[in-house]
Amino acid sequence: MSTDCLFCRIVERSVPSTVVHETENVLAFRDVNPQADTHVLVIPKEHYPDAAAMAVADPRLAGEVLAVAGEVAKIDGVDSSGYRLVFNTGADANQTVFHVHCHVLGGRNLTWPPG
Repeated sequence: MSTDCLFCRIVERSVPSTVVHETENVLAFRDVNPQADTHVLVIPKEHYPDAAAMAVADPRLAGEVLAVAGEVAKIDGVDSSGYRLVFNTGADANQTVFHVHCHVLGGRNLTWPPG
């Protein structure tokens, strides 16, 4: 855990969030600035700065993050209509919190290309 990391503080419950789903290792909560009807962040409880670092350090955890993202899509009812998973990595990708997180976006037509 990193005391200066917003998502680590959400994991330890010192910052409130609206939890959608939780496992022993992963937490999913609603984004405070949603960009779609479904906009949930899925994070490992352990701190990794980005998806690549998590995948190298713990591939099993990376798989669990993806599995929870799929479960979130089911919970929000967008698993059939379609949804997008997004990992922003680095400043040029607009990553603003440097704790790996997967955005689960759905509930509307998501145009391509993004951004």
